[in-house]
Amino acid sequence: MYKKLIPDIIVENIYDINLDFLKEKGITSLVLDIDNTLVPQKSKFPDKTTIEWLEKVKKEGFKICLISNNTKRRVNEFKEKVGVPGIAWAIKPRKGAFKKALKILDAKPNETALIGDQIFTDIFGGKRAGLYTILVKPLSQEELGWTKLMRRAERHVLKRIEEYEN
Repeated sequence: MYKKLIPDIIVENIYDINLDFLKEKGITSLVLDIDNTLVPQKSKFPDKTTIEWLEKVKKEGFKICLISNNTKRRVNEFKEKVGVPGIAWAIKPRKGAFKKALKILDAKPNETALIGDQIFTDIFGGKRAGLYTILVKPLSQEELGWTKLMRRAERHVLKRIEEYEN
């Protein structure tokens, strides 16, 4: 199980993701978390830079689907603003929403990358669904109580990853 917690790549933020590298790996589709991945936790909508990045990703030929444990209202408002499909109440790390995203994208797991900020929801769920996983650092320190608790455990996992790599 521990292997399913280790992301394939760790980057500072979405802008540091090398899209050419993903293409070389055969990745054609991206499943993106919203809160603290694309926007800070309390931000209702993406800023201009995030919208431009999403447009660039689409122009590069990637298909995109949003996935969030947040409410339908939250996801619907966000997906309308950026013009991509999205899934609310995902109950990550359960596999169901990831499978639904693959169906929406008409993609296979080995050609899809998950991008998220949490190890125990995004990365673990993406790994369980067979996706390539990319961990970004959270954009905000403002988080729900449960998430704050899980961040402590994540720090332990990240420390172990660093020790293993060095």
